[in-house]
Amino acid sequence: MSDLSLFLLSRAQKDMDRFGHKVLRQLLERVKSLARDPHPPGSLKLIADEGYRLRSGDYQILYRIDEEKKAVYIYRIKDRKDAY
Repeated sequence: MSDLSLFLLSRAQKDMDRFGHKVLRQLLERVKSLARDPHPPGSLKLIADEGYRLRSGDYQILYRIDEEKKAVYIYRIKDRKDAY
């Protein structure tokens, strides 16, 4: 599969704005990896919501995949304790 386009929606951008440099760098690496593989090991399909979640340290990256448009939309990045 070729690389997909990545889109960081405004709510996810606001989530990322509150992280320090170290956490932000870790999250960006994980987010970028979704362009290469939107179903990496550890990603889980959400039951109550449309989309997937991927753990990155103490955080959950919540995203949707549009196979037709070849795009990944990151819509939230939450602390694991708040994600459930």
